[in-house]
Amino acid sequence: MITVLIECKDQENALAVTLAALVPGAVEGLVAEVVILDRGSSDGTEQLAEAAGCRFLVDPDLRDVVGAVRGDWVFLIEPGARPLLGWIDHIGQHMAAGRQAARMRPSRNYRLPVFKRWFRGRVSALEHGVLMPKPQAIANAKSGHRLESLGRGLAMTRLDCEIIPASVLASG
Repeated sequence: MITVLIECKDQENALAVTLAALVPGAVEGLVAEVVILDRGSSDGTEQLAEAAGCRFLVDPDLRDVVGAVRGDWVFLIEPGARPLLGWIDHIGQHMAAGRQAARMRPSRNYRLPVFKRWFRGRVSALEHGVLMPKPQAIANAKSGHRLESLGRGLAMTRLDCEIIPASVLASG
């Protein structure tokens, strides 16, 4: 089972998109819990998270959060990103077969125009989601760091499932 970690600030609508995409994973028994790491939202993010049954934490310490997750694997995703059809099976197969971190493939049908991809600056390490074993997440989590730091600099394999990055949904 996995714990999904999402870090956000004033991203209620984007969070709703991601949570809706995760529902099938919860129904299938893959998603054990969703933890929202809030960084000072003033919109309805907290109400949305609570209505969806998520654990909502305000300005938590990343090391403490990762150490307390229930899942054997941790899935890091940006608010607004949306895994596409088949992600549940592919993540389940990867967890059963390996112990290495992985990320999804960017969607072939939903992507930023070429010009925007070239000139958008630094890309988030979580753009394509990051799946990692809990022991690796615990070893990499540092107090005072953001969620994205867990996904940087990892050797990862690519899962054979797609994700629509948050940047695509935000631009459309």
